[in-house]
Amino acid sequence: MAKSLRRNHDGAFKARVAIEAVKVEKTIAQLSGEYVVHPNQIRQWRQRLLDELPGVFSGRRKKQET
Repeated sequence: MAKSLRRNHDGAFKARVAIEAVKVEKTIAQLSGEYVVHPNQIRQWRQRLLDELPGVFSGRRKKQET
């Protein structure tokens, strides 16, 4: 029995897939087949993107004020 290797994706790949999921032009199942990633993983990446995205814009203003 062969041991399956765990795949590690870089941040750029995760971002690309998460942005595609946010666009809602394709279903999660279609993206899963296209990028060969489990649908739950795509949902997690999408949720993390949506959760952290407001911080991208709010953190910059705090740096300029100090």
